[in-house]
Amino acid sequence: MKFKHFALTALLFQSCWAWSQTDTTSDLLSLLGEEDPIIYSTATFKSTRVINGQSIENVAGGVMDFRISHRFGTLNSGIHKFYGLDMASMRLALEYGITDNWMVGLGRSNVNEEVDGFTKIRILKQVESGPKKMPVSLSYFGSMVMRGTAWADPTRDNFFTSRLFFCNQLLLAKKVDDKLSLQLTPTHVHRNLVATSDIPHDVFALGVGGRYKVSRRLAVNAEYFKLLKDNIPGATNSLSVGVDIETGGHVFQLHLTNGSSMNEKGFITETTGNWNKGDIQFGFNISRVFTVKKPKGFQE
Repeated sequence: MKFKHFALTALLFQSCWAWSQTDTTSDLLSLLGEEDPIIYSTATFKSTRVINGQSIENVAGGVMDFRISHRFGTLNSGIHKFYGLDMASMRLALEYGITDNWMVGLGRSNVNEEVDGFTKIRILKQVESGPKKMPVSLSYFGSMVMRGTAWADPTRDNFFTSRLFFCNQLLLAKKVDDKLSLQLTPTHVHRNLVATSDIPHDVFALGVGGRYKVSRRLAVNAEYFKLLKDNIPGATNSLSVGVDIETGGHVFQLHLTNGSSMNEKGFITETTGNWNKGDIQFGFNISRVFTVKKPKGFQE
């Protein structure tokens, strides 16, 4: 009998001790702000591009993204050019996540025989819930483009640096809810060589982009880049609309745009098409990701 009383007393003591420890731990976690985990926003956009321009998204660390981009001719080119489908501009690119917050990329375009390289670094990430507050996401994007076409005048002194162009952007995005995402993209483009002294080397623009999720695998995107000064002869503002279709490891982006270039300095400063005149080009981006380096602790 004494043994039963002893066992019951021990059991009650153990229960009280466990409850006390749990309650104390809970209080400590609450004081440390760790009781509620930080939940970050994910999938603000479906791809690393809104359409032409960069989105806030990065490829994950250790993941390679192979991208194929096409822009066909203008719809107003007529039936003899099959409304632009007989002509095509193309860009191939490989993009790699060094970490979850830092990616790099290298691309080749047949527009002006250009090669481009870039880096994108996540600075802030939007928090949906938790002790930390962060209402937006912020990234930095920087790129360099080298033009490969022959010199217009090979008899004069030509310098390699004249082939180079640079772009700096801040990507400020907010996932408003499960369906709507918005992004602002202040942009600076520097061109080492311009046609005349009246044309600026430095160009500033402001990009606005958005995505509306229609279903689990379908979204509608739009993007507009406004040149902040009208001092580039013949240049128009880049406007694009399209849809994203996700199919497993692929993301298909189908869109209409008024520019043929597929790097930042090109579609922001060299677009000449006018939507009102039918200078609209059908295009697409295809993205296929591959895991190159498996994360730590990964088990098949």
